[in-house]
Amino acid sequence: MKLKQIYICTKCNAENSKWSGQCYKCNSWNTLVEDVINVGKSDKSLRRTSNIKPKIVLSDIPIKEKRLMTGIGEFDRVVGGGFVEDSLALMVGDPGIGKSTLTLQVCDKMAKNRSVLYFSGEESVQQISSRAKRLNAQNPIAIVNVNNLEAILATIESEKPGFVVVDSVQVMASEDLPSQAGSISQVRYVAEQLMQVAKSKKIPILLIGHVTKDGQLAGPQVLTHLVDTVLYLEGDRFHQFRLLRATKNRFGAIDEVGVFNMEESGLVEVKNPSALFLDGRAESPIGSVIVPILEGTRTFLVEVQALTSYTQFGYPKRTASGFDSKRLDIIIAVLNRYANMKLDSSDVYVNVVGGLKLSEPAADLAVAMAIVSSKLQKPLPPDMAIMGEVGLSGEVRNISQMKKRTKEAEKMGFEQILSSEKVRLIGEAVKKFFG
Repeated sequence: MKLKQIYICTKCNAENSKWSGQCYKCNSWNTLVEDVINVGKSDKSLRRTSNIKPKIVLSDIPIKEKRLMTGIGEFDRVVGGGFVEDSLALMVGDPGIGKSTLTLQVCDKMAKNRSVLYFSGEESVQQISSRAKRLNAQNPIAIVNVNNLEAILATIESEKPGFVVVDSVQVMASEDLPSQAGSISQVRYVAEQLMQVAKSKKIPILLIGHVTKDGQLAGPQVLTHLVDTVLYLEGDRFHQFRLLRATKNRFGAIDEVGVFNMEESGLVEVKNPSALFLDGRAESPIGSVIVPILEGTRTFLVEVQALTSYTQFGYPKRTASGFDSKRLDIIIAVLNRYANMKLDSSDVYVNVVGGLKLSEPAADLAVAMAIVSSKLQKPLPPDMAIMGEVGLSGEVRNISQMKKRTKEAEKMGFEQILSSEKVRLIGEAVKKFFG
């Protein structure tokens, strides 16, 4: 195989031998990205045998999917019951969120029953060893500080490990390519070679990846297509909670979420997230509402807080932490129009406790009632949970899996449930509880 470096326009797919600021074909600016092509002579024998008809029928192939459980229940839940024997997984997350910590904990659990090989291209062996002692790792983990792909492949070939970690895929580079580590061609080529190793040698491989400022996976999008599983570790670095979710999983569902608590000893599984999220809540707080939300197949009870204050400027502030600010503007407009709340001269602040991010519309009614509670300085009943979507006409709409949410709320001691089954209009809800 002989590789040649080229530059391809992302708009018109025109090929350029050298990089330039403008594409010669479509005249677009800053659209050329680096790529490589194989310019070596093709194997004539492969062309002669390209018309061979397949002799294997899919229905005749036995299914032998062997799962390798890590022993970390929340992690195994997300990946679908453990790593598949020949799978290639990718874990990404913001810097400092706990990717390396969780990975080292997974390696320690996996090392109980099989040999583990950890390739680190960013941290030294001493740094990883220090973290392992802090996490109280008990099992032997072989660690290699290297960023050369050929050295990684040779080590895997000689050691024949049972589990491999590559941290991170963006700093690994191959000698066959002239580009630097982290470039599109390097990331793609490294992932392709590791994928072939995972499939041919039946070794589960976990890649660690970086994210951009927008929280998206850094590097080519083809990386997500190559791997079998993409795991996102998310949360606020200044809060203790971490959520692990799968955005792609060829061997399981992507509607599961794992909850962890960041402590000195590492990431600790949270068996009952609702109890932890509600810990420390006041008895009858003003501007505080409990809402049952769905994360995958699990239901959490989350506290939503709101604060309103008279604005000192001509344009009031609308600030949200853990909630969509544009959605907040809509809710405030509905309250002004259909609940006569007069929020035009008030700053409105909304916060989701615990650093969580609410994206589903089921939290609309809870946010609205929290704002009203703060504006009127009246608390809601302490044993009430609120859920429902608010429409632009002020109506309260039904949400999915109402029974499941209600069951979780009642289990945690919230006997009163305010939803679309009790009120149909936002003005009706405000009048019912605040007069």
